[in-house]
Formats: sequence, structure tokens, C-alpha cells
Amino acid sequence: MSGLINLSYFAAAVLFILGLKQMSSPVTARRGIIWAGVGMVVATLVTFSHPGMQNYLLMIIAIAVGGYFAWDSGRKVAMTDMPQMIALYNGMGGGAAAAIAAVELFHASSKINALGGDSSIADALGSDVTILALLGAFIGCVAFTGSLIAWAKLDGRTKIASFVPNQHLVNVGVLVATILFGIWVYNTSGSFPIVLFFLAALVLGAFVAVPVGGADMPVVISLFNAFTGLAVGFEGYVLQNAAMIIAGTVVGSAGALLTHLMAKAMNRSVTNVFLAGVGSSGDDNAESAAIEGSMKERSAYDAAATMAFANQVLIIPGYGMAVAQAQHKVWELVELLEARGVTVKFAIHPVAGRMPGHMNVLLAEAGVPYDKIFDMDEINNEFSTSSVALVIGANDVVNPVARNDKTSPLYGMPILNADEAENVFVIKRGKGTGFSGVENALFYSDNTYMVYGDGQKVASELIQAVKELE
Repeated sequence: MSGLINLSYFAAAVLFILGLKQMSSPVTARRGIIWAGVGMVVATLVTFSHPGMQNYLLMIIAIAVGGYFAWDSGRKVAMTDMPQMIALYNGMGGGAAAAIAAVELFHASSKINALGGDSSIADALGSDVTILALLGAFIGCVAFTGSLIAWAKLDGRTKIASFVPNQHLVNVGVLVATILFGIWVYNTSGSFPIVLFFLAALVLGAFVAVPVGGADMPVVISLFNAFTGLAVGFEGYVLQNAAMIIAGTVVGSAGALLTHLMAKAMNRSVTNVFLAGVGSSGDDNAESAAIEGSMKERSAYDAAATMAFANQVLIIPGYGMAVAQAQHKVWELVELLEARGVTVKFAIHPVAGRMPGHMNVLLAEAGVPYDKIFDMDEINNEFSTSSVALVIGANDVVNPVARNDKTSPLYGMPILNADEAENVFVIKRGKGTGFSGVENALFYSDNTYMVYGDGQKVASELIQAVKELE
């Protein structure tokens, strides 16, 4: 029976890996999600057949309640709220891994005490199992509360930048305390050290996430995703569950790679993300050199006329487009321009929006073909030969200070070269700064013109203006 169980887990792992590979391309992403979902169903069903498995009713109820909640919330969530949902669900995964460790540690402690309490948890579970249980619990707790803070910040429920004075120094103290509590748990059999260890780890997760600035939250979510995978892998070893080990390892490695790529796209280190606090409320680092010039406003008709007679228009979407739900109108505008012989392409920055792929998903939802969507490295050289760069809801990812102002917290971050286009039109609700809180020098450039208003409303006006030009 165990051979069949392990074979089924291996099949589930293969489906996980193949599904992840399929998700690397928008063309095959839907298929990848289905394959990974089938793998998860297989792993779940096989778990029911484990020898000694009990509480089937509770397991079925938990799966039914959790499955219904996930399906219902996934069906209703707006695309603008997708990053928050991912942060929240990721936190639940870390919390679940920590809960598994808690059950095993408390169970071992109770067993030892029932036998007279002459040994430690390490003696009861084994040294390697205890260490991995503690590591999984620690990482899972940090991912749980850290993800909750990330969710609260992205959802606008809190803007707090610290819980206590000298937050980073306090974090070091809490980390040291958590490690000491973990050592205590390892060498004893009491429940009190276990409680202290978990409380300290939960506090550390919240304390680590709260100073992080809003502009860095996508990186933090990705890192906590890697933490969750790692915690699941460790607890899989504790439970001797091959599916958990493989799935956790895959998620952990993929999350770590994504975190590295995102930090690289911002020219930041992960350490800097957690310590610098770019984009946090009241951040004094978000000051850069004074920008000369003034913003020049133009009407939607002026922008439409310029684009209608352009050779090529490059559209740069950002979170503002998601908020305005303007992607459908933008695609309608693109179809009108292409009917006039204008070449139109979409330029996507790696950290545009609030999570990787956010803009790609929005555009796919509107029916934009994949071959019109280009990553930064593929499209950046074309701005200098394009008549128009249309920026809709993007800000920091087109800010030239990232190239030329060493005093700016954005300095060194790779950006889309929108300023090199012949004309730049920026659709923006107002004159506020971007997510990082840094003023955008692009808006003051001689070739940049502001079209103020809600993204969807302005896109509708552009559509009407292009139609009138026919």
C-alpha cells in the first residue's frame, strides 16, 4: 500500500512541476493551473488512504468549508485586489505549516509528560525531526503574520511604518529571543516554552513586515511565498509526507527565484527592501533633487490626434489602469488605431502593478493578444523610434530619476524608457506621486503632456476623438 501511496505522490509532484512550467507562458498558463490543480486533488485523495488516518469527517468538513470559501472569494475578487488575496492566502499556507508543527510539538510534550517527563522533545521526536519542526514553525509563523501585514497595507487598512521606536533594532532582539526559545523547546518537554516560541515567531513576522514601504510590498509577498513553501517542505519531512516535501520545495525555490528577479528589477537587494522602507508613510528617504519645469496639460482630443497619425504607439499600463478598470477601453482604442495603420504595442515593467504579471492578466482579461505584450528588455530600445508613449496609471516604472538622480531612492532601478519617445501622454487622476512617494521627473519633461482624469473615462474620450478623425 505504501508503494502505491508514494507512486501517487510522485505523480502529483510531476503534475505540480509540469503545471508550474506551463505557467511560465501566458499561452499555456490556464493549462498549467489545471494540471497543478489535478495534482493537488490526487495528493489530497491519497492522503485519506494513509494507514492509521482518522477523523475523516473533520477532514472532509475542513476541505469543504475551505474549498467553498476559496472558490467564492476567488470568483468575486476584483483584479485590483488580487495581490491582497494572494498575500492573504499565502499567509494561510504559512500558518497551516506552523499549525502542523505546533500539533507535533505539543503532542510530543504531552506524551513525555505522561511518561514522567524524563526526556526532551528532541529525544521523543528525534533530533533532525525536531529541528525541522522548529524551523518550519518559525518560518511559517513569520510568513503568516508578515503576509497579514502585507495584506493590510495593500488593502489600505493600515499605513503604519513601525510598532515601536527603533523598529529594526527591536526586530533583531525578537529574532534572538525566538532562537533562544527554540533552543529551550528542543531541550525540554514543557508546553510553556513552545507557547513562547510561537508567540515570538508570530510577533517577529509582523515586526519584520511593518517597516517595509508600499512600493516594496510585491517583493515581500514573493519572499513570504518562498517562506511558506519552505515551511511546508520542512513539515512534510516531519510527517514523512512526500507530496508536502516536493510541493514545498517547488514553491520555496520558485518563490526565492521570483523574489531575486523582482529585487533585481528594482536594483535592490532583499535586505535593502526590508531595511530601507521606500514608499513607507513618512519616509524621509523619498526625497530627490528639485525638478525643473512644469506639467503641461492637454486634452484627450489632442492626445488622440497625435496617436492617430503616429507610426508607433507604445502603451505603458500601471496600477492606475487596474483601479480604473480601463483595460477594455484601452484595447478598444488600440483596435481603432491599428485600423488606421498605427503599430501599437504594450510595454510591461517587471514590477508594474502590485504583483508580477498583474498587467499581463488585466490585458489578457480584455482580450489583448499575447504577441502585443512585451517585457521591458524586449521593448525598451523601441521608445526612441516611437511617435508616442502612452502612460496610463504607471508612475515609478517610468521615472527618469532612476537613471540620473543618485539622491533618489529609485536610483538604479531599471525603468521603461518612455521619456525617449517623441511624445509622451500621461493619463493620471491627479498630480500626486507614485507608490514610492517620489516625484516623477517624466511629467515635467518638454515632450510630456498630462491628460488628467479617470483612466476609463479618458480612454473613452480618446476612442470618441479617434472616431471623429475618420
